Amino acid sequence: MYTSSLTNNRITSLFNIEYPIIQAGMVWASGWRLASAVSNAGGLGILGAGSMYPEVLKEHIQKTKAATTKPFAVNLPLLYPNLKDHIDIIISEKVPIVFTSAGNPKTYTSILKAAGIIVVHVVSSSFFAQKAEAAGCDAVVAEGFEAGGHNGREETTSMVLIPAVKAVIKIPLIAAGGIATGRQMLAAMVLGADAVQIGSRFVCSEEASSHHSFKEAIIQSKEGDTQLGLKQLVPVRLLKNPFSIAILEAEKNGASIETLQTMLGKSRAKKGMFEGNMEEGELEIGQVSSIITEIKPAAAIVLEIWQDFTAAVSNPF
Repeated sequence: MYTSSLTNNRITSLFNIEYPIIQAGMVWASGWRLASAVSNAGGLGILGAGSMYPEVLKEHIQKTKAATTKPFAVNLPLLYPNLKDHIDIIISEKVPIVFTSAGNPKTYTSILKAAGIIVVHVVSSSFFAQKAEAAGCDAVVAEGFEAGGHNGREETTSMVLIPAVKAVIKIPLIAAGGIATGRQMLAAMVLGADAVQIGSRFVCSEEASSHHSFKEAIIQSKEGDTQLGLKQLVPVRLLKNPFSIAILEAEKNGASIETLQTMLGKSRAKKGMFEGNMEEGELEIGQVSSIITEIKPAAAIVLEIWQDFTAAVSNPF
């Protein structure tokens, strides 16, 4: 059967997981509780190292290993400080899989692979997918314009990006951006993906370390309640609130990079997503938030997506 072949495809074989469902490594949401819960449920859980100091990352890796015997990964944004310390910890703690993003994969892929680590890089275009393959990455994540958080400048939607990347690479392809249900997962795989990476849906899991007020804001959101902006800095998709409206309006009116950086300040994302300040915090989430309606355990989300997917395979119309 089609579903049987998909539980034993290139990504499930590469990562040694049951389902081709990967939880994105999101800042201020993806701690050890979420990563271990997703891995225990048969997907691939990922720790979001972008919001962690090196010693905090080490603690979360050790707690994940204590909570699951299944494979898990660390998402490593290449633009963050303390990068070398993070890599040293990842290698010493024998993390099996690393997802790199927001930088040149050529810089650290060979070092990670020499340590026996599977390396996946997140891209927003077919050009950068080819660069990741040439750098020696084992797979790529093609993340469309719909995705939350930091995004590509090209504004290419997942529907266009997935087949474009599929056409130019030989390594496995993971689709991301605008995926929260099994039917969306099937659509991505019909377009050529071997698996899907899902972020926003898992932000609204019980185990996500994101603040409950943020989760509630997500399930109350409607179509059009997110916006991609800050292209002068690093493009990011935000849930609209007084802070995002102010800074995006400033950008629209020609504010300088320095002014935008001052408005962002420090710890703006932590203030919103982790501490729950819905007025002044930065709230990174994808367009798919508009169809998320409840907070559930991560295992229930994995099962729901897989059951929805198998039902869609049997009855796609």
